[in-house]
Amino acid sequence: MRRLCAVTLVLQAVVTALSIPVAITVVHADGTAAGIVGGGLALAGVIIAGLLRYRWAYVAGSVLQILVIATGFVVTTMFFLGVIFAALWITAIWLGRRVENAPAR
Repeated sequence: MRRLCAVTLVLQAVVTALSIPVAITVVHADGTAAGIVGGGLALAGVIIAGLLRYRWAYVAGSVLQILVIATGFVVTTMFFLGVIFAALWITAIWLGRRVENAPAR
C-alpha cells in the first residue's frame, strides 16, 4: 500500500509543480504566490510520500488531496486533475489494504 500511495503523491507533486507556470502565464496569477502555494503543495507531496510508514501520513495525504483540488479556484484544470489524483489516492489505499489482507497462497 505504501508504494502505491507514494507513487501517487510523487506524480501529483510533479503535476502540481507544472501548474505553477500555467497559473502565472495563463491565469496571470502573482508569480510569488503561485510559486509558494504550488511549490509548497508539491514539496508537501514528496515529503508525505517519504513519511508513509506512519499512519498519520495517510491522513496528511488525504488533506493534501483536498488542497490540490482547491487550487482549481485559481487554475480551473486543477479541479479535474485534483479529482483524478484523489481517485487514484483512494484506489491506492483500497487496493493496498486488499492486497495486504489477502491470505498468502
